[in-house]
Amino acid sequence: MALWGGFMLKVSGRTVYFAGDTGYGTGAIFRDLRARFGPVDVAILPIGAYAPRWFMAAQHADPDDAIQIMLDLEARAAVGMHWGTFKLTDEPWDEPAGRLAAGLRTRGIDAARFIAMRPAETADFE
Repeated sequence: MALWGGFMLKVSGRTVYFAGDTGYGTGAIFRDLRARFGPVDVAILPIGAYAPRWFMAAQHADPDDAIQIMLDLEARAAVGMHWGTFKLTDEPWDEPAGRLAAGLRTRGIDAARFIAMRPAETADFE
């Protein structure tokens, strides 16, 4: 038996956080990670497979949760994962990217700071 998990990587002076499957909960774990490791350069955060919320919230962040995780980590940039490939839960497979963009607009956050990349798409984080 194995459990999902997240990883904090420090490589060549950069900090990368890979969340794995995670819900937001109280957010305490993400604030603790920030306190222990400092601001994150790039956070790879789940934005899909979240509906219905009553069932999935503890295991899978939705786009709004993911934005809050990015803020709690003080991440310079974030990439959305767990979306856009297979329909695993009740939301349409392409909904997470739209909800992410809307959530960033609502909070006044530059859309370039948190991107939802398509499979095989690449990006530079300098």
